[in-house]
Amino acid sequence: MSVTGIPTLDHSPQVFAEWLNNLCDQLDWREKPRAYLLLHETLHTIRDFLTVDEAADLAAQLPVLVRGVFYDGWDPSKTPVKPRNRADLLKRVSARFDREPLEDPERAVAAVFDLLRRYISAGEFDQVKHAMRKSIQELWE
Repeated sequence: MSVTGIPTLDHSPQVFAEWLNNLCDQLDWREKPRAYLLLHETLHTIRDFLTVDEAADLAAQLPVLVRGVFYDGWDPSKTPVKPRNRADLLKRVSARFDREPLEDPERAVAAVFDLLRRYISAGEFDQVKHAMRKSIQELWE
């Protein structure tokens, strides 16, 4: 059923659900709100670790609703943040899971990176990966 008559917008909830389902499957999670929180926090951390131009290039390849999550609350004048190493990335993502901590933050973040690998171009994936510190690049493999 078409709500807006614009295929990209009408299909957006299904695409977003597919992303969450893929994360749940990959991590053996049942809670979609938890998968959403992981996706949200990881995308925000990636965004904040990139330059404004690199973040915009990545966002251009994301589905509409995922792009909205990516940009939500962003202040480009405060990016890239410092420091930006592996421990900082994992700490930022894990901080939002205070009530029910992530069992394996590296595996969880890597699952989001794998999701990006499947849905954005290989060239953009490599560009974003190489924009990260070496210690973070290992999580992208």
